[in-house]
This record gives sequence, C-alpha cells and structure tokens, in this order.
Amino acid sequence: MATSKSKYFIAGIIPYIIWGTMSIPLRNLKGFPPQEILYYRIFVSILMVWATILLFRREALKNDIKVFKLLSAAKKRKLVLLTILSAFLITGNWFTYIYAVNSVSLKAAAFAYMVCPLLTALCGFVILKEQLTKAKIVALILAFVSIILLATGSLHEVLWAILIASFYAIYVIVLKVIKDVDKFNFLGVQLILSGLMMLPTYFLNSNPFPTETFFWSHIFLIAVVFTIIPLFLNSYALLGMPSSALGILIYLNPIVAFTVAFFYFKEKIDLHQLFAYLLLLVSIFIFNLQLLRSVVNKKA
Repeated sequence: MATSKSKYFIAGIIPYIIWGTMSIPLRNLKGFPPQEILYYRIFVSILMVWATILLFRREALKNDIKVFKLLSAAKKRKLVLLTILSAFLITGNWFTYIYAVNSVSLKAAAFAYMVCPLLTALCGFVILKEQLTKAKIVALILAFVSIILLATGSLHEVLWAILIASFYAIYVIVLKVIKDVDKFNFLGVQLILSGLMMLPTYFLNSNPFPTETFFWSHIFLIAVVFTIIPLFLNSYALLGMPSSALGILIYLNPIVAFTVAFFYFKEKIDLHQLFAYLLLLVSIFIFNLQLLRSVVNKKA
C-alpha cells in the first residue's frame, strides 16, 4: 500500500520541479513573441502525443473508445463536458500566465503559483469533500503567511495572480473527478481541444512562420519536457493522491523557480523573501507528513 502511494507521490512532485525550471528555455526564447511560443508548444505537443498513441498505444485507445461507447448517455455527456472544461482551463492558465509575464509583472505570475495550492486545497475540501486534518490546516496557515510576506501590495497584480491560480486549481479538481480513462489518451484529446481553441487567434496572427532551428529545438524541448511529461504525471498522481495534497506540492514550483533565479540567473533576493520561501518548504513538509511517513515505513 505504501509502495503504491510512493509512486503517486513521486509522480506528483516531478511536474512542479520541471515547471519550476521552465524559465531557462523561455528566457532563451525571449526574442520571440510569447503567443508564438504557446501556439507551437501546443501544436507540437499534439503531434508528438498522437504519434505515440497511434504507434505504440492503439490497443489502449481502442479500449478507451470501447469503454466510452458502453457508458450511459448521461455519463458520456458528463465526460465530454469535463474534458472540454479541462482543456479550456489549462489553456486559460497558459494564456493568462504568459499575459501576466509580458503585460502585468513577473511577480504576479510567480505569485499565482503561491496562491494556487490554497485554492486547490479549498476546492478539494468544498467540492470533493476531502478532509483537512489539523496538521494540514496548520500547513495552509503557514503557507498563507508566506504568501503575505511575498505579496507586492498591488491589487492589480494580486487579482491577476488569483485568476491564473483559479484556472489551474479548478483544472486539478476536474482531473480528480475524471476517472476510468487512460491518462495519456486523455492528454491527447485535451491537447487537441486546446489546439482547436487556439486556431482562431493563430489564423488572426500575422507573424510569419518561424524557421529558426534554435526556435524549434526549444519548442520541442518545451513540448516534451515541460508539457507532455509533467501533464501526464500530474494526471497520474491524482489517481492516488487527494487534490489537496497535490495542490500543496505546487509550492515546489516557486521554490525551484527561486533556486533557478538565484543560482542560475544570479538574481538577488532579500532576507524576508528567503524566509518566506523557507516557510513554504515547512508547510509542504507538514502538509505531506503522513504521506511521507507511509513512504519511509513502506517495508513495515
């Protein structure tokens, strides 16, 4: 039992560590319009995911189609609506994040992923009726204090951060509700829907088709390492973890991003920011203490 929990826990950690380092390839592409990065990130992801499905996972796809046909009309409708909703939410998260980075502030974009775990845990408690122990409540309070320390005091930036975080928090809850489907096949459908949502703005975009090898090498890197792999692992982790627990792991994203900024980009940080990030680490540890104990004691 503990062994099975540990694999979900590891699958839950990896995406946020990966996403925390995303500033490196994005910084390399800062000379390209942000919407182009998003368009081709999605389009390349669609091609790669569906090439994998059609070449190596046709049986799983056939099985999902068979299972879908056996569902009642009400369950089919629910699954379709939830799938469309999940695609809309993740696309909205990407769009608002890019807009915030380029038109609001980097602080608002980073602040979003500090607000997100609180919203995810709250949604899990309210919508999915997931229980919060006293230790988890303490962890959330500590996280909230750290957010206050890092807040800029700008209402405009805070509202944008909440919007970005809301898209992702509700996305996590929707993934938790969707069950009994192959997660990789589901990711393929989700990406197609995201791509369809992007097509109108893509065709309205007058920028010429990029031909630089440098651009495409980074787009493929972003598509595989920063989109397909973490989204799949994120969906897989939700099979064995409550959304509130996975939500608190989102704090790893800003912590890793801080580490990259400090050690890789050599950006300066003051003492109160350092204290706030350390407080986030403590909150993650407390929130997942029970799960960590089960992993450590798995042999027992």
